[in-house]
Amino acid sequence: MMAASLLRRDKKTTAAHLKTDLTRTDNSSGLRQLQELLDAVLNPEKPAADTEALDWCKCLIAGGEGFEEFCKTVRSYDNATLCGLVWTANFVAYRCRTCGISPCMSLCAECFNNGDHTGHDFNMFRSQAGGACDCGDSNVMRDSGFCRRHRLRTGENVPSIPRDLLLMSEMVLPRFILCIIQYLRDGYIEPDTSAERDLQKVLQQLEPQITFLEELTKMGGAMRTVLTKILTNQQTYKELSMGQEENLYAKKNYDKYLSALKNSGLVSVEEKIQGAAADVAEGGAGAMVLLGTTGPGSPDESAKEDDQDGGQFVGQRKRVKLSSSTKDPYIIDSLKHKCFLEELLFWTIKFEFPQKMVTFLLNMLPDQDYKITFTKTFVQHYAFIMKTLMKSHESDTMSNRIVHISVQLFSNEELARHMTEECQLLDIMVTVLLYMMESCLIKSELQDEENNRHVVVNCSEALLKNNTYWPLVSDFINILSHQSVAKKFLEDHSLLVLWMSFVSFFQGMNLNKRELNEHVEFESQTYYAAFAAELEACAQPMWGLLTHCKVKETQEYTKTVVRYCLETLQIWFDAIGFIDEPAPNQVTFHLPLHRYYAMFLSRAVKCQGLDLDSLLPDQEMLMKIMVHPLQIQACLSEIHSNMWVRNGLQIKGQAMTYVQSHFCNSMIDPDIFLLQVCASRLDPDYFISSVFERFKVVDLLTMASQHQNAVLDSEQERPMLEGALTFLVILTSLRIHLGMTDDEILRSEMVSQLCMNDRTHSALLDLIPENPNPKSGIVPGSCSFEDVLSAVSDFKAPVFEPGGSMQQGMYTPKAEVWEKEFDPIMVVLRTVYRRDVQSAMDRYSAFLKQYGIHTGNPWPPYKERTPLHPSYKGLIRLLHCKTLHIVIFTLLYKIWMDHQNMSEHVLCMVLYLIELGLDNQVQDCKEDEEPCIEEHCHDSWFPGTNLLSNLHHVINFVRVRVPETAPEVKKETPPSTSAEASSYGQNSRRLSGNWRENLREAQVFSLVAERRRKFQEIINRNNTEASQVVRPKSSSTRWVSPGTPPQLVTEILEIRESMLSLLVKLHQKMSSKQNSLSASWLEDPDTSRHAHGDGITAIERILAKAATRSCQIKRSIQDICGKVCPPVPPKKNSPSDKKTMDKEERRQRARERQQKLLAEFASRQKSFMETAMDVESPEPEAAMDLGSAEVMESEVLYDCVICGQSGPSTEDRPTGLVVLLQASSVLGHRCKNKQPKQLPTSDEEHIYLADTCGVAHDVRLSLMQQFFKDSSCLQSVSIGWDGGVYVQTCGHTLHIDCHKSYMESLRNDQVLQGFSVDKGEFTCPLCRQFANSVLPCRPGRGTETSGWHTPTNKATRVLVKEVEDLQEKLGLFPTESNLSKEMELVIKDIKNTTQKKYMDYGKNPGSPDNDFLFMYSLARTNLELELVHRGGNLCSGGASAAAKRSCLNQLFHVLAMHMRLYSIDSAYNPWTKLTQIARQKEADGFDEERPEVPMLFRDVPSLLIIFVLTMPQPLRKEHFTCVIKMLYNLQFTQALAALSTKLSPEERQAWVTSGALKKNTLNAEKSSNALLSHVINELSKDKSVYKVTSEETTMLSASVWSPQSIEFSLQQFCLPFLRLACLLQHHLYGDNLTGCLEEEEFSSLAVCLGLLSAAPQPPGAVHSASCLEWPFNAFDLVTQWCDEVTGLSQMQPEQSLSLLVQDPQWAPPRLLQLPDNYSIIFQYYHRKACTACKKVPKDPALCLVCGAFVCLKGGCCKQQGTCECVLHSQHCGAATGIFLLINASVIIIIRGHRFCLWGSVYLDAHGEEDRDLRRGKPLFLCEERYRVLEQQWVSHTFDHINKRWGPHYNGL
Repeated sequence: MMAASLLRRDKKTTAAHLKTDLTRTDNSSGLRQLQELLDAVLNPEKPAADTEALDWCKCLIAGGEGFEEFCKTVRSYDNATLCGLVWTANFVAYRCRTCGISPCMSLCAECFNNGDHTGHDFNMFRSQAGGACDCGDSNVMRDSGFCRRHRLRTGENVPSIPRDLLLMSEMVLPRFILCIIQYLRDGYIEPDTSAERDLQKVLQQLEPQITFLEELTKMGGAMRTVLTKILTNQQTYKELSMGQEENLYAKKNYDKYLSALKNSGLVSVEEKIQGAAADVAEGGAGAMVLLGTTGPGSPDESAKEDDQDGGQFVGQRKRVKLSSSTKDPYIIDSLKHKCFLEELLFWTIKFEFPQKMVTFLLNMLPDQDYKITFTKTFVQHYAFIMKTLMKSHESDTMSNRIVHISVQLFSNEELARHMTEECQLLDIMVTVLLYMMESCLIKSELQDEENNRHVVVNCSEALLKNNTYWPLVSDFINILSHQSVAKKFLEDHSLLVLWMSFVSFFQGMNLNKRELNEHVEFESQTYYAAFAAELEACAQPMWGLLTHCKVKETQEYTKTVVRYCLETLQIWFDAIGFIDEPAPNQVTFHLPLHRYYAMFLSRAVKCQGLDLDSLLPDQEMLMKIMVHPLQIQACLSEIHSNMWVRNGLQIKGQAMTYVQSHFCNSMIDPDIFLLQVCASRLDPDYFISSVFERFKVVDLLTMASQHQNAVLDSEQERPMLEGALTFLVILTSLRIHLGMTDDEILRSEMVSQLCMNDRTHSALLDLIPENPNPKSGIVPGSCSFEDVLSAVSDFKAPVFEPGGSMQQGMYTPKAEVWEKEFDPIMVVLRTVYRRDVQSAMDRYSAFLKQYGIHTGNPWPPYKERTPLHPSYKGLIRLLHCKTLHIVIFTLLYKIWMDHQNMSEHVLCMVLYLIELGLDNQVQDCKEDEEPCIEEHCHDSWFPGTNLLSNLHHVINFVRVRVPETAPEVKKETPPSTSAEASSYGQNSRRLSGNWRENLREAQVFSLVAERRRKFQEIINRNNTEASQVVRPKSSSTRWVSPGTPPQLVTEILEIRESMLSLLVKLHQKMSSKQNSLSASWLEDPDTSRHAHGDGITAIERILAKAATRSCQIKRSIQDICGKVCPPVPPKKNSPSDKKTMDKEERRQRARERQQKLLAEFASRQKSFMETAMDVESPEPEAAMDLGSAEVMESEVLYDCVICGQSGPSTEDRPTGLVVLLQASSVLGHRCKNKQPKQLPTSDEEHIYLADTCGVAHDVRLSLMQQFFKDSSCLQSVSIGWDGGVYVQTCGHTLHIDCHKSYMESLRNDQVLQGFSVDKGEFTCPLCRQFANSVLPCRPGRGTETSGWHTPTNKATRVLVKEVEDLQEKLGLFPTESNLSKEMELVIKDIKNTTQKKYMDYGKNPGSPDNDFLFMYSLARTNLELELVHRGGNLCSGGASAAAKRSCLNQLFHVLAMHMRLYSIDSAYNPWTKLTQIARQKEADGFDEERPEVPMLFRDVPSLLIIFVLTMPQPLRKEHFTCVIKMLYNLQFTQALAALSTKLSPEERQAWVTSGALKKNTLNAEKSSNALLSHVINELSKDKSVYKVTSEETTMLSASVWSPQSIEFSLQQFCLPFLRLACLLQHHLYGDNLTGCLEEEEFSSLAVCLGLLSAAPQPPGAVHSASCLEWPFNAFDLVTQWCDEVTGLSQMQPEQSLSLLVQDPQWAPPRLLQLPDNYSIIFQYYHRKACTACKKVPKDPALCLVCGAFVCLKGGCCKQQGTCECVLHSQHCGAATGIFLLINASVIIIIRGHRFCLWGSVYLDAHGEEDRDLRRGKPLFLCEERYRVLEQQWVSHTFDHINKRWGPHYNGL
């Protein structure tokens, strides 16, 4: 009962007490106490969620001190040299290829940043499966890459650990771990029991316990050592795991564990031995079954079993079961647990790898002993892992967790080797993979469907469809990358046999059968699974093995693999019942056995110097081997000829995947290489005839003009013939495995990709096939890649097109590459889409045109090839065999005769073959020059096999079989012969001809028979058997059309041509000149000019080559040219020739017609572009520059872009401008400082927003509202800095009623638009610019306006009076008309554009004063924005591009109409205060009211706009000028007042005295000095403003103010007002803005506004004071204005001072300054917590205007259903937001209810974006792009330039 008393005591004291007991030498009592305490505390029958036990453990382990302190102490003894930080999926880590030894190496951000990786090839990546940091582990990475912390071998200087520190841990932890295991045993429920199975629940309850274990592992090396001891100690496990006898619970618990083992199909080893006798038979038979012999589990029996299973049908195909094929059944089904670690792993697997457990097990890995034991345990459990994985529902997650563990273990070569030697790692892996695939086998239907004994995997099973096998395969690939392990594998023959049987499961999978009748109902997508499986399970291990077979020493390995490949292939041929012909209409793209064989052959010859013949089988086997790869090539052609169209799109998908860059070098390349090997060793005539038969074009190869094809429709003949010839060209010219070096291969791959299209760097890396094994030779990013890239291409830097679309940095081929290296054959081989071939040819012809090499339509150029490797010389015999020559001759003849289904492509390929033959001569032909005597060659058409001698051999007669209806049969003259010859031909037929013609019976047509004969010669079978083998000619089975086909008749054609003569005649035909080749042409053949050109050039090049290689040919050519040249052409009236001529002429005419049409279309387009898109010059008819004088004379005419009519805008039918209204805060974000603010990238940096224009104006207004009358305040400032409405137009006009019907049609249009019609949005019908309102145009006035511009000579006083009278005039309410209605509507639109808070500034919302303020501020906002767009000043003058978008004139009229409704009470009219001395009012009744805002506090530009808008329109220019002059006086006085506050008291005194002297001079009113002293005097009266300033200014003004600096600061103060006034005048009166230099801006504007006479003045002589013109005594007026300020009783001097010192100068708006390197932003922000919800956002974003950090799409910061980004865009930019998405590096724009992806301003070293940071390369700021972004923000053109907008539904 001791325990009970202990439990009641305080935990800490108990722990301390026990610890002292246990450290004594005799510690038995302490031990007993501790055990009892632990029995009570760690009682697994308590619910796991009870944390009491955990607290006890923490206290006990810490031995009385606090747990945190204990942790610190233990950490100080940490001797680990590895980082070992474990992370889970989505963690951002780094990989450096320069430092990595293993390709799986990864580093945590901290270790990466603390190491030195400058100039290395590294990238950042988001972990998919989780991982661990390898820093400090020299097995996986080079020491040079370690970070500072792990570079120092910290282990050496750590003090040894005191024994008693961890004593308690050693006692307590075993029990704690047991307790966890007991919970796991208890909680596990088998999946098949009825109880609700919720493994997650059990785990959630255990979360705190496992987290505690994790914390322990993080305490460092000392604690890990203790844990390792406990986890691996077998004694402790034995004592604890079964529980003591008397403990019933523990016994039951242990039984649960045993039953879990049993249910997993695992038996503990003891039981295994007892049962072993019963199933001795089981082990041996397995491997045999695979190899096709029948064993106890042969397919027949298994079929019976299946039916008892309840018939597992998978897509109507039975699964086949194989009896276990493993070497050792123990591998699959026995397990014995000897320590805690083993049982923990067992439960981890059972519970499907919970993340916490995985992390704990991995956190322990830095401990070496643990690592070894754990790896062994993992390998032991490997089969069990596979079984669990196959049953799991969450196989994806589980796969990731498995790989998370295994990659840490198997990337280490040392460890992998150790496991291979001690634990049979390779046996286990191969067996487990085999076992796994055996679960989903079906009978193959390839070849002989009924008797096929081969089994293949079923691609529609979940196992393959979901890639469930990848963790196991990826482990296998990983261990094969270690040389020592791979050698073990290659030396173990039984393993190789097993592996080959594994590979044969994939041989022939996913068989396609051609649908001949109707389209398939269901297109299966299983082909994805099939291709992935072959690549991952077969090809990648193959590449892994190949890397270790690179040198002579490894010859034996290669021989072994080749031997087993051949054996397995032989077994496969037998199993599918293959004899000599492939079954028709079937194709499988999966032949991994062939590809293993091919790749090992290639490697043996290329790198290991083995003799090819020693590795090849006999001829019969070669013939079999070539059949299936050839079948694939023919089927590719069939698929592209639409013969498989009824099989659906998926078959095209397969054809594309087969050649796609990730697959091609594991699929099509080995296939073609294998065919090349077969071709080089088999009889060439046999091979060529096989090719044409496979491609089904044998029937087409006849001299006759008509023929019957038994297997093809006529429209398929041409593409199939082209396919066959192209295949032959590829076969004979491709050198990838036949002698090219790796660098040459890389170069040609790169050239072919660049020729198709310009490519980005990453696209090229992706498109160029590399050995899929990352450890192999060409690693992307290896130096050769960059070298080759710079050698063959030029970099085009990223540019911007005016449309605003973002270009990436691209690589484009150099000119000399086009000239010398463009290889169309390689392009054809590598194109996934046929259009890419066309694209390459188009680019090629563009290059030729540009350099003036060739202007027409060029043919693909012929490219010289790398010399063949000697082993493959036999390939050349293909080009020198009679069969091919007959085909070539026939085709040349048919093309010349214009037979149907011939094409330019056919001729091109034929010529290519001839040229290849000329370039590759067979060595052993010596009789080249002697003329051959025809009598000797009885065998056939041609005398010998050499192409050179056959070229000039003349063929006279050919016997053909033609349908009776063919033209040749009708007894008329054959087209190409003269009459006598024809009668001779007929005679000879009657005479049955002489022997020569008889022998010349067209050989091509017996091609098939010939080929069969050869085949049978080689396979010495007797005739009877052979006749059964040969399929009946398919013509007999062919469906016969209702009209039965005509009978075939034998005819004899007279030809009398040789290949040479046909070439010459084709040359004439193509150049359409009779004697295109003169006899002398050959004397100086200049071959260099023949490299590029069309068919004519190609023929010339061939003839020239042939002539240089043989004098005989040269003579023949001269003869032929001589014969062909006589002026009377022999074939004058032959019908076929006429046909060609007509054809040519028709083509010519058609071409001309097309040209004409195109030209007409182009001119139309051009004129449209001019009218619609003219950006710079405003067009008068579109009423752009409404202000100009001529326009005002008569009525303005507008064009309606909808109905096309032109006319004035009238009251009844008003016209309007298409406008876009948008709220904008751009002005409000301006600062005083010209430098943009920096984006904070550390916790120390901040952005202060208090100094922006918007904030300053808000502060000013609220300060005024504290002291002055509200209505007066609302006329003394402008609002709209934040949330003002900007109005812009595209310049097009439309009738408002037309617009209404247009909107109606948009509303009914169901097409998905990027805008919302209900919100009034639309696109301009003419130029498609985005818009959302129509601004009515004021009807043009008549002649009454002529008096407007006349210069006035009235005195100032008179004008002042007139202005006053005009203001007194009451606003006439406009008559109710359509126009006024529209004007009201547009005002409503404008108000709806911005938010309420940006309009209501008054104390009583909704008052007219508020409205009044909003209206005139609207004008102010638009004027200010135009100024910003012009660069902040008017120096540039002229109408700018911004002016084109401006519609201020119309806007003013709409506003004016509204403003006139509010009349200003004359008592408060500011005009009187500007121009008169007010009489002293009696102080009655006004006291309780607040005073008005003093004139010196008022905003002068606001007053100007108020005056202009409230006076009757149109306003005369003289009155406008008068208003400006009066306001300038006020502005100048304000400038003086503001300036005076900056002077020090001494300086003020000095200026007062000097000014007082000037006061009495003549021009005192225009002297700034005099006025300044007056202002200072006045402002110093009773409540002096200067009291405040004295302390501060002394600090500031170290510099003395000179008269120049005073003048300068006065001008600067007045400039903003002058600019605004000038702009207003420009819009109202159409005055031109003259450009000027910046220093002359003041004088130029003053002249323009009429403040200065236009006499030319030297710069610097202009004084701001000289522009003054006072209506009254200046000093009195100034006194009056100053009194208003000093007389304020309530205000503090500092407050009135801050209102006085208003500085109207603002710097242009800028976005934040971003750091140059993106990783600075990323590292700081991607882990930063959101300020609102305090969590790290899943998608963090940054506002680039103000730097706010927000959650994109986060539900955490939603308010009223609106997410944070949208909220922020409303608050910060009045619904325009620019956000940088941290995790994607891209920028999104939010505009109102829409958003768009703008692109990225960060590009990598190759000028590319990296959206979503997928590549993880370092990114750098692209200044140009950022400027473009800023420009679009300032000019409000996001809507126009970015095209892809979508609604965001407040969800961003």
